[in-house]
Parts: sequence; structure tokens; C-alpha cells
Amino acid sequence: MPKDQPEQQAPPVQRLRVRYAKRGRLRFTSHRDFSRAFERAVFRARVPMAYSSGFNPHPRISYAGAAPTGSASEAEYLELALSEVVVPADVHAMLDEALPPGLDVLEVVESPGGSLSDLLEGSRWRIDLAVDREAATDAVTRFLAADEALVERMTKKGMREFDARAAVVALELLPADAAEPGRTSFEVVLRHGTPAVRPDDVLRGLTTVAGLAPGEAPLMTRLAQGPLLDAGGVGDPLANRA
Repeated sequence: MPKDQPEQQAPPVQRLRVRYAKRGRLRFTSHRDFSRAFERAVFRARVPMAYSSGFNPHPRISYAGAAPTGSASEAEYLELALSEVVVPADVHAMLDEALPPGLDVLEVVESPGGSLSDLLEGSRWRIDLAVDREAATDAVTRFLAADEALVERMTKKGMREFDARAAVVALELLPADAAEPGRTSFEVVLRHGTPAVRPDDVLRGLTTVAGLAPGEAPLMTRLAQGPLLDAGGVGDPLANRA
């Protein structure tokens, strides 16, 4: 006898793009744990999700450019496919109520179409660490003057070596009063690529090139993620809502 065919789901009628933050202790939430928490939140909030076809239907949520576990972020993005047309502000309020504090919905807009992932060309990060400011200034100068900064990191395909310098679009120290006492703060703009260079890779590069010792518990926060601008900044991927 022929096998039963899975039910075919109706196509989405609306797509929403969501910007959310990972703050405080919730920065240690892995991407897998976040996706589970978000799916539960969608269910509790009764958002009218569109579902995939097949024997195991699941809500159609597309995640893009997730920050590494342990990093805080003010600029995480995902896209929802919906079975009904809704008011984005209503979904914003429902999701923010359903998610735990520290996983905070910041913006919900209607998708203009196209690929959200393609808009996420780079990220702007703040790195706070316990280092001497003079040593940090020297390390930044030497890093930016270097042709390359080879670092190693364990990936799914094993230990890989890659150039952390090539991904750095901009790197600068923030004013001393922007950091906590005894700590120094950097801002770095990273170009997304394969393999993805992360802010901890930049710290390893500063150590490799200039011998900078990052000290204990560096705090890495993604401030922005989006299209790279000619001036070296990072634009808003939700700005084009036409």
C-alpha cells in the first residue's frame, strides 16, 4: 500500500522581522536553547505561525547571524512566517511578554522581502577587558599595522587557523570614562565571512601580534549588525521597510 502523504501547509501570508537582545546572564544561552525558548514563547503568545510541510511540521522561523554563546547582544535577528496578517506592534508586545527578562524583543517590522541574512554583512562590537590602557593602545596600533594576525579556533571541522586581521574593518579604544574603573573598552567592526571572525578571535589576534594579555572575564557585546557602510560603520537591516 502507498504511504500516506504528509499534509501540505498553506504558504505564509505575511513575514515579520524581529530584532532582539541577549542581556545579563541570558548571554550564556546557546542558540539551540534560545530557539527552543522562542518557539515556546511564540506558542504561548498565540502568534499565528505558518508551518512547514512534511511529517514533522514546525513553525517557520528563520534565524540569522546568531552571536556566540557567552556574548551579550543588542542586535540579534530572526524572521517569522505567519498564516494571518497581524499588526507588528501587537506581536512585539506579545513576544516580549512571553520571553524571560534578558531575552528582550526590541523591534518588529514587516519584511519587505528578500534575504535578511544577505543584509547582515558585518557587526559592531564593544569589548570590555581588564588591561592597562597604555598596553591596549600599543596593541591596537600594532594590530592595525599588521598584514595578518593568524589565530586558531576549534570549529565543527576541527582546529582551524585563519586571519583575524582581514575581517577587521575598524578598531579603536573608547574614551577612558566609557569603561569601568580598571578596565579598557574597544569598539571593533567585523566583516562577516567564512569562517566567521568573532571578537574573541580579535583578542587572540591582539595577543599574537602584540602580546596583549586580556585578563579575566572579557565582556563582549554586539551593538549593531547589518550592512557595512562606506564610512566603516554598520547600518540598520530593518531600515528599508518599503
